[in-house]
Amino acid sequence: MLYDWANSAFATTMMAAVLPVFYSDYYASNLSDQTATSYWAYTQSIAVLIVAILAPVLGAISDYSQAKKKFLRFFAYMGILASILFAVVGEGQYLFASILMVIASVGFSGGNVFYDAFLPEIADKEQIDKVSTSGFAFGYIGGGVLLAINILMIQKYEWFGFPDIAAATKTALISVGIWWFVFSLPLFKNLKEEKRQKRKRDESFIVIGFRRVGHTFRSLRHFKQLFIFLIAFWLFNDGISTIIRMATIYGREIGIGQSDLIIALLMTQFVGIPCTFLFGWFSKKIHPKQALTLALLVYVAIVILGYFMTSALHFYLLAICVGFVQGGAQALSRSIFGRMVPRQKEAEFYGFYGISSKFAAIVGPFVFGLVGQLTGSSRLGILALLVFFIVGILLLQMVNIEKGEREAEEASL
Repeated sequence: MLYDWANSAFATTMMAAVLPVFYSDYYASNLSDQTATSYWAYTQSIAVLIVAILAPVLGAISDYSQAKKKFLRFFAYMGILASILFAVVGEGQYLFASILMVIASVGFSGGNVFYDAFLPEIADKEQIDKVSTSGFAFGYIGGGVLLAINILMIQKYEWFGFPDIAAATKTALISVGIWWFVFSLPLFKNLKEEKRQKRKRDESFIVIGFRRVGHTFRSLRHFKQLFIFLIAFWLFNDGISTIIRMATIYGREIGIGQSDLIIALLMTQFVGIPCTFLFGWFSKKIHPKQALTLALLVYVAIVILGYFMTSALHFYLLAICVGFVQGGAQALSRSIFGRMVPRQKEAEFYGFYGISSKFAAIVGPFVFGLVGQLTGSSRLGILALLVFFIVGILLLQMVNIEKGEREAEEASL
């Protein structure tokens, strides 16, 4: 749980709130606002592409080796070091900043592959959901606490003895690496890796990893409802992840102040905690597909209103709306998928779920950046995300969850 607390600082401060704005204002100060937004979008797509390619290989390493903690430490230190190195990137050095962001993102996501693999070792079947959701909650809180500290450092930089906002912001980025390192130490020191019989392999991790992905994909033809849901999920989840990655730099481009953007993202963080649990309760009152559809319709409204957004007040309201549905949409997607997965193949199918969603998430930021660059308006880039949500919602309505459950039960017999 403390590792969730540790690395979630990267997700909040670096991916969502502080760094996107600072990238536009400082690292890409020699570019037009719209070009800076597009370059940040391309950076996100490249990072996700590398992570998607690595994920099957890392999954194979996790399954076949007894070195999960070593690999977790390696990727964590990669992300920690890259975060700290942002302090030496000068004004206008957007290419250096983009390269560091790619490296840090690979460290963050690569480490999570091995971190997640520890869950079945440290919790039995009765406790695994509780431990997993508790870690998720720790991540929300830990990332939010450091983000709140960072906001204070940036807004009141003179209180901390900084000469200007740039120095304060660079220190905030360094603090992510330090926070990540310090709160990772309990895991690195105390967590014992389960000793088990080493699995034999006659092929490289690369061949094993991608062969497993191919095998799972081919087996989907036997699960029609699950396959339709996956396509829908790839589309709307790409829209969700693009909003997470692009919201603040888009807001900065249209003239919203840095402090307003960061505080709004902090509000999203803390609104999301109770609302995620609320959606879990709400899905029991109505059908889970209806609850997920409602969340996605809110995202459609967010995209449309984002196109017309002009003031900080608008951004605050949209940030609160995202907080209402972000965790709920992701949690319901995972649980609906789980209902239609054949028994005894959960690990295989959830692995494919995670890997395939990473590949799908490449498209959204790229489309956002490309449309903005070709048209000269990132407003049209944000509007392009409507396609992901609308088509995703339409495909979701074609999914019969109960039929999908029966398909899974028949395959499990």
